Amino acid sequence: MTSAIGANIRRLREERRWSQARLALETCRATGISGDPIGRQEISRYETGKRRPREWLPFIAAALGVPVEALTAPQKPAEPPLPTLADFLPNEDPLSPLRGRTGRHIGIGAVDDLQQRVHGLRLADDVLAGGDLIRPALRELRSAVKLFREGTHTSEVGRQLLVQIGELAQIAGWIASDAGQHEEAERIYRLGISAATQAEDHTLAGNLAGSLAYQMSNTGREGEGLTLAQAALNDAGSDAPPKARALYLDRVAWAHTKAGEIQPAIRALGEAAEALAEENAGSEAPAYLYWVDAGELQVMESRVYTEIRRPLRAVPLLRDVLTRYDATHTREMALYLSWLAIALADANEPEEAAAVAQRVITISADVASERTAERVRVILSRLRDFADVPEVATLLSGNAA
Repeated sequence: MTSAIGANIRRLREERRWSQARLALETCRATGISGDPIGRQEISRYETGKRRPREWLPFIAAALGVPVEALTAPQKPAEPPLPTLADFLPNEDPLSPLRGRTGRHIGIGAVDDLQQRVHGLRLADDVLAGGDLIRPALRELRSAVKLFREGTHTSEVGRQLLVQIGELAQIAGWIASDAGQHEEAERIYRLGISAATQAEDHTLAGNLAGSLAYQMSNTGREGEGLTLAQAALNDAGSDAPPKARALYLDRVAWAHTKAGEIQPAIRALGEAAEALAEENAGSEAPAYLYWVDAGELQVMESRVYTEIRRPLRAVPLLRDVLTRYDATHTREMALYLSWLAIALADANEPEEAAAVAQRVITISADVASERTAERVRVILSRLRDFADVPEVATLLSGNAA
């Protein structure tokens, strides 16, 4: 259980928007001792109450610029604290640099090369499925972590490497999830959250957390998914780029939907649209958010309405999205059609639902994606309610398990 000292350390650190790694670094500097006698893991243990700072307390106070009494004073919060991403970091730091590193010196050129490979993998994910990309994605991620841990580099180069590891973890986690490897995806996402947090890139950390929350919401962990989605939004703060806030709110909307909380879900959808409307020529959204636009928000809106069985709203939205969607993105096309099939079934249009379902099955036949495979199973299960309709009966007989 978190102690009063731990709660104070965490509160003061978060007020400064410091990562645990940053506080560890500043504490080491306050001691005047060479090396790194205290690391992120120790700060985490202090904050969670697993260990007391004892002799380190004055140095932590000095690093935070407060008297020791500010850390030992009992806290009586007026309301429960908001969830934060620190609760979802790995217990042990897989990014801790090796002692006595003997690897080659890493300069900014290596970071640029990694950035190009990350971008290439991101573009490949637009047109290829997780089963096709999982191996190269994991190889790139392991190579990047090894480069950071074993190489020698300046603090700024190290920070840039952490950012690229975070971006790579975002893609690799998404790919692993698409391939149905959910435990591996979660480990990757948590690694990425740790990297982005240590680099103090709050927007990237929120993006990673939102992706993990999305996976949790879709795999029977709705409560955890909602908590993490809200933590991503809370930690990013109001100064996050409009596109990022729109995406975080989209994830919150879906998490509420999967948790059966309809009104909060619809409210979050509206807030996501408002956030995106603030995007303008002067906004500086990270390059990896290139795909977040009004069309993507419309996709989520249509999915929410499908999930809560409001087909009269869902069907027109999905039809509009599908007329504008790039058919080369086979996986996404199959997924969006799958939602249309479900919405049509809910609208008591089983014949058309069966026709759309057949399109989903046909175009996803050669797609190595567990997401599309699961959606096919969901459609067939839903259409069994209409097994006496000839078109549905033909579909079901041709796709019997």
